[in-house]
Amino acid sequence: MGRRLGQRSAHPPGAGGLRQAFQEERRRHRAEHEALSRLAVPVEAGPAGPRVALKNAPDVAAALTEALGQPLPLPGALPLRDLLGMIGAHEWRSKGVEVPSLGAHLRTRWGVFAPVRGEHVELTAEAARRWPVAGKRALDVGTGTGVLALLLARAGARVTATDLSPAAVECARENAVRLGLADRIEVVEADLYPEGRFDLVVCNPPWLPHEAVTPLDRAVYDPGGRFLARFLDGLAAHLAPGGEGWLILSDLAERLGLRAEGELERQLAGAGLEVAGGIEAAPRHPRSRDPDDPLHEARSQEVTALRRLRARAGNPVADPG
Repeated sequence: MGRRLGQRSAHPPGAGGLRQAFQEERRRHRAEHEALSRLAVPVEAGPAGPRVALKNAPDVAAALTEALGQPLPLPGALPLRDLLGMIGAHEWRSKGVEVPSLGAHLRTRWGVFAPVRGEHVELTAEAARRWPVAGKRALDVGTGTGVLALLLARAGARVTATDLSPAAVECARENAVRLGLADRIEVVEADLYPEGRFDLVVCNPPWLPHEAVTPLDRAVYDPGGRFLARFLDGLAAHLAPGGEGWLILSDLAERLGLRAEGELERQLAGAGLEVAGGIEAAPRHPRSRDPDDPLHEARSQEVTALRRLRARAGNPVADPG
């Protein structure tokens, strides 16, 4: 952190080549997804629960039960892609995802994106120290595992957390209970905003305006930029007088040529919002340090920013009266 919002190096000149490399990476991902979706794995009832009916298959009883619940219609078949996803989700759930800013491990589940990149979490924790949230009524939009809601609750806010995914809602509730914060966090299934106005609205939206191949991709990819646009368009109407929104967003989309320079600023202006400062973080994830990554030029210079957004003076929807 430490860089002032807006002070960054110029975007690299090879934006066209980077965009082409990104598109090729996504084509490979789609081809892999389609191939694994066509491969079906037989599943049958076993003495300890559902099992893969193939020789030397791993024990999948716990993974399938966690992901699909009981009872399962057996015998049956699962796409290999889904089976691998369930096994991976079980591993994450068993060991947890370490969140240093919380001093805890979070549990996740199949269909809920694990917060394995920490920039958005660290920025929120730093913002809560710089601009205290104790006693505020806060909203975490698109909560996922509940990680940002948990940070705000730990800092003294009373938090409503929303997500459209029932699995994410249950995951966030479970983490709130495990960390002893269930009395400070209400998790509700909602499409972005619930009823009411809030002193603080926090959102870490999908960063890249591009097609999502799988449901889990929607944590990273925002088809048509619709999630971000809807969040911004509704923010002022859900801020209490004097309230603010914290938008946490990477500039990787601009570096890859997926979002035009200045487009975000135009969206903010169109939604009647203004930026009242913020903080930034440089990437620390492994791909940003891998010179063999086709997108290394963009990833290594990526900047993630937490912008403090407020309704512009004279914005009619910001006046609850």
